[in-house]
Formats: sequence, C-alpha cells, structure tokens
Amino acid sequence: MSLAKIQEIRTTPVLVPLRRPIRTASGTIPAFPVVLIDLVRDDGVVGRAYTQVYFEELLPALEASIQSLAVFIKGMPAAPRDVHDFLLRRMRLWGAKNTFGAAVGGIDMALWDAHARARQEPLYATLGAQPRALKPYYSVGLYDAHSVAEVAAEAVADNYPGLKIKVGFPTLAEDIAAVRAARKALGARALMVDYNQSLTVAEAMIRCKALDDEGLEWIEEPIAADDYDGNARLADAITTPIQIGENFNCLEDMRAALRAGAADYVMIDLQFIRGITGWLDAAALTRVAGTPMSSHTFIEASSHVLCATPTAHWLEHLDVVGQLLVEPYPLVDGMLAPPDRPGLGMEWHEEKVAACRVSF
Repeated sequence: MSLAKIQEIRTTPVLVPLRRPIRTASGTIPAFPVVLIDLVRDDGVVGRAYTQVYFEELLPALEASIQSLAVFIKGMPAAPRDVHDFLLRRMRLWGAKNTFGAAVGGIDMALWDAHARARQEPLYATLGAQPRALKPYYSVGLYDAHSVAEVAAEAVADNYPGLKIKVGFPTLAEDIAAVRAARKALGARALMVDYNQSLTVAEAMIRCKALDDEGLEWIEEPIAADDYDGNARLADAITTPIQIGENFNCLEDMRAALRAGAADYVMIDLQFIRGITGWLDAAALTRVAGTPMSSHTFIEASSHVLCATPTAHWLEHLDVVGQLLVEPYPLVDGMLAPPDRPGLGMEWHEEKVAACRVSF
C-alpha cells in the first residue's frame, strides 16, 4: 500500500498573550511569537504542530524558514523519519540549527501528528508507549522577594508539584531572598531556578555554591549553555544538580555535553532537537547515560514523548498555545497526562487564532 504524500504546509503566525510576561536576566517576553503549522497530506489527514521564537522581530524569519523547507518536501511520502533524514541531508551545506532547526522540528512534529492521526491513535501509542501522569512544574519569570510569593501562591492554588523561577538579579543577596521567599510560600513542593545563561563561570561558582543549602531541585543554565567545560566544572563542584539542554540544537550538541559531564540533568526542547524524531534519539542517549530528561515548553507534544522516555523526569508547564486550542491540556490532581485523542490531540480554535494572527 502506498504512503500518503505531503500535499502542502500552511503556516499561521500569531502573537499569543501570556498569563504573565516572562522577564529574564536577559530581557522580557511580553507575548509569545508562534507559527502554527498545518501539514496537509493527499489523503486528507492534517497534522498540527507549532514552533516558537522569543522575539517578535524574528517571527517572519521563522515562518519563511518553514515555508522554504516545505518546497523541498512537497510531494514526498509523509513518513516522519524519512522526511527528517532527507531535510538534514538537504541542509547539510547550510546547516539546520536555530531558525532552520526549529523549522525542521516543527515540520517533524506535524508529520508525526498526521501519522498518528491516520492510525487513529494518540501519539504515545504510535510510539509504543502507555499514557502516564507526568509531574508538571509551573514555569515563570524573574520576580523579586516581594512579588515571588504571589507567583508561588498561584502554583500552590493550581496544585503544581513544583515551581521554577528565574534568578540572576544584580546581586546574590537578591537571588537568595527570592529563593527563600518562594520556598516559604511553596512549603514542601519542588523549587527550581533558572539563570538563563546570565553568569560567568566565576560568578556562577560563587552563586551556585551559595544556593547549595536552599533545597533546590536544580539550577538551570547558570552560564553559557554551550560552555560544556565550564558547566562540567560547576556540576562537579556544586551539590545541587545542574540542568542544561534546552539549547541543544542537535543530537551532536547533546552527545558532546554528556561526554563532558556538563550536566546532572538534561532538558530537551522539541523544536531545537528537531522534533519527535530527534527526541526519540535523545531519549536513547539518556537511557544509556542514565540521565534524567525533562521537557522544555511544548506541553502538548512533550506530554506524549515523555511517556516514551525511559528517564522521564519533569514536564515544564509554560502554556504557550493552550488558549488557542479547542481542548487544552488540563492538570488533574496536579498531574498532566496526554489526552486519549488521535495524534497530539490539538485542534485550533479558529476565532481565537484569528484574534492573535499577525501580518508582516
């Protein structure tokens, strides 16, 4: 039986309001720039996914990258891994990282969604996994000691098992004050911190050692994410687990980090690891290394692939497109499980999408 072929890829750029603007040590994201993807097969099945970029100014480039790659694969059989491998070969001279890597990742997610929809089963089942209740943590921005208690109270009220806050204030004292205020409000719930690569190795050594007695679940990206030697020095010297990985732009980045001992935990971004296909390869690496693996944003697809991840750890709950879906992914008793719907289970709410759509 012949495989269905890729007929077209439609894209919709949107600017999605956030519950809270995300302030980091490197800048603020007031709303999320996102490209919605509809991959249409010639058998009528439509696969849905999305990609995102932190800067509104780069949204046209992300959409153009997806449409440029669509030209290469139009008319190909819609076999996810085959298309994935073809795109990486086709892009070898130019490279498939950053914006183009995100485009490959988004297309791959849409292909897997279509593949599972055609089989009339949830993606986790297509991947040979059983559904499971995953631990989500509420992921927010940079809040000082006076305002972080309100954010922590939201996490408690919504029954999240954990909360991640940004740190990287001008002084270490401010970091510690925010951590302690959040810890007081959270009680026994897990608390993670994220520096967003804002420190030098010397600064990170001082600040991370000072946070070692604060009972943190992990310290995330204290220095440049691709400084694997520096991260390895921190992981060796700091008792609190060091978390990196959302900026792995390919499997080769992840291999290099694991070889260097650059992290105790890894957090994988579905679009940058080049989609579901890349995630499955990454999960195989962490299984061999015995490294706990969490997700970075992309709640919907992450909930499916974590079910197929032997070292699955936490699911980051930064809800980017939930308000654009007909049926969002709710927490039940503080946990999140992928829905028993075909594919990723995402259907766009057309009126809400139209309200967020942007023109260039």
